[in-house]
Amino acid sequence: MTNSIAIDGPAGAGKSTIAKLLAKELSYIYVDTGAMYRAMAIYFNENKVDPDDEAAVSKACENVNIDIEYKDGVQQVILNGTNVTHLLREEATGKMASKTSKYSAVRTKLVDLQRELARKNAVIMDGRDIGSVVLTDAFLKVFLTATSDARAKRRYDELIAKGEDANFEVIKKDIEERDYQDSHREISPLKQAEDAVLVDSSNMTIEEVVAHIKNLIDQRKEK
Repeated sequence: MTNSIAIDGPAGAGKSTIAKLLAKELSYIYVDTGAMYRAMAIYFNENKVDPDDEAAVSKACENVNIDIEYKDGVQQVILNGTNVTHLLREEATGKMASKTSKYSAVRTKLVDLQRELARKNAVIMDGRDIGSVVLTDAFLKVFLTATSDARAKRRYDELIAKGEDANFEVIKKDIEERDYQDSHREISPLKQAEDAVLVDSSNMTIEEVVAHIKNLIDQRKEK
């Protein structure tokens, strides 16, 4: 795992966007761990599993198989043989994932897969606990964050650009609630690893964040 790069941070910080761009520029394999949890959440939603019933969630995990495939260089997430990539970013999926990712049965199943990917490839992974739990010996760990206002504004602009209705205050409240849930869960809570580099993207463009992290990688290689 020593060639791996871990990017952690709260929801809406831009982890996935940054990780994808870095992977492309550095010829690494991008692994969106959040997509794995979201795929699990899709299964729970489709089968009406109660997210507050840990026993039910744990039992449901036994029926889930998640694979990652690449088509034209783009990650595709396969849930029990069906491509669910187009459902990953739905609001209902995100909320279910945030509620159920705290359970040990969910995390154990997916962490094993994530570590196996890192053992076989030079990867960039993003999530909530990659540097602190999943890839503890990653070559570089980044904790990417931004203010809740900045993250809500990005999400608001994204929805408006798609022609969808959006309420800034509702989005901000949802982000802050997810932050609280992710940072206070008992198992692998969201936190900055002791050896991770903090990057606040509140006032940075995507290109500036990518350039900054590439500089961090270069500095680490020189040591």
